[in-house]
Amino acid sequence: MKTKDIIPLMGFQIPGMVKDQGLTAVELVKALIAYIDRIEPKINAWAYFRPEILLKEAEAIDTRVKNREAIGRLSAVPVGVKDIFNTKDMPTCMGSKLWDGFTPGNDARVVSYLRWEDAIVFGKTVTAEFAVHEPGPTRNPHDLDYYPGTSSSGSAASVASGMVPVALGTQTAGSIIRPASYCGVYGFKPSFGTLPRTAMLKTTDTLDQVGFFTRSIEDVGLAFDVMRVKGENFPFVHRHMDEPGDLKKDSWRIGYIEHPKWDCVDDYAREGFSNFLKDLSRAKGIKLEKVVLPDAFNDAHDIHERIYNKTLAYYFKEESKKKELVSKVLLGMIEEGKKLSLDDYKDAISRQEQLAGELDKILEGYDAVVTLSTSGQAPKFDNPVDKPDSCLIWSLCWVPALNIPVFKGPTGLPYGLQVITKRYRDLSLIEFVKSLKEKGIVVDAQIPEWIGKEAELAGMKKGA
Repeated sequence: MKTKDIIPLMGFQIPGMVKDQGLTAVELVKALIAYIDRIEPKINAWAYFRPEILLKEAEAIDTRVKNREAIGRLSAVPVGVKDIFNTKDMPTCMGSKLWDGFTPGNDARVVSYLRWEDAIVFGKTVTAEFAVHEPGPTRNPHDLDYYPGTSSSGSAASVASGMVPVALGTQTAGSIIRPASYCGVYGFKPSFGTLPRTAMLKTTDTLDQVGFFTRSIEDVGLAFDVMRVKGENFPFVHRHMDEPGDLKKDSWRIGYIEHPKWDCVDDYAREGFSNFLKDLSRAKGIKLEKVVLPDAFNDAHDIHERIYNKTLAYYFKEESKKKELVSKVLLGMIEEGKKLSLDDYKDAISRQEQLAGELDKILEGYDAVVTLSTSGQAPKFDNPVDKPDSCLIWSLCWVPALNIPVFKGPTGLPYGLQVITKRYRDLSLIEFVKSLKEKGIVVDAQIPEWIGKEAELAGMKKGA
């Protein structure tokens, strides 16, 4: 296969092609290395990338295929890993000069799960400093003059540009959904606790959540099943997911929300959402109705800020002493956290639990609820200020949230539709989005046109 044909492959397609259709893992890896060598200087998605590791892993997979040995469900699938997850064979620097060159010597549990299914970890993707707010160097693949979102910027951009079909991210406020929206890919933040947080950076105990990016809903389902916890040791997940039964439905009860920050939404985004709802309401088997959040949710952003700042002040006490190596953004949040008392923190945690319980009751009556992922398309790279949106509400309340690449802004840049549901109904949420794809209402993420030309040039350079 030529490089230009390999770039668009989805993760779920690759293992079968390597096993039965003549594509070798080495061929795939070499094509992607050539492509990344060409395009990475423009996008800056990688914090660490070492091709020689990848080729050895690809050769091992090809040997197993040749010997007719079993291969994993993600065999030869290239994966990007946000640089806050431990990796045994690569540094983990967390976007900070303070941790430059740190090698933990072990894998985060989700990374182990990926490797057990024979995925190839391509490298570490750029993150904001300690996965907070300070922007990194990564550019938006749809237009290099625009911002890709933070803090999982490198992961979103690596998937959007076709460097890898799957990449790990995390979300404490909106760090999966927002970059996915801006970069025009699927971004999934599952229910809190379904993807393990072992051996990764911790910033906020009740808010940090693991997720990932893909270009198709099929890859969302596959990656989630590979990385999520399973078994009776995880009783809530086990009860709802290990034996889910038939999730296909002929009819879906769907709500839509104009969230508490709706006044910040750009006019074109409101219009796009309204038009989408009209299309959705006309689809067979969809019953659509408006959902109004109680006034208590107007305080969600304040509650989130108090929890976030207080825990940053606690976990980054030592780092904050080296002010010359820490961003002003993080130092400011730490200083705000220091002003909060333990009682302030406990009150915010109590209110988080109350809102989570209230949202679960609201969502009980719906198969899914839709809203906008962001208030519009990405801002310019030289002024990366996000307009307020609803992402952190769903993080605060621990429910699954999925960005779908649906809309285009006035300059042609993407922005997304966000779909949420009750906690632990992740599999049903994925099935709903698959049904939308079958109806032609949503589609796979599209790699930008200029990327195809770069892939052709990369292939010519390497003779692929």
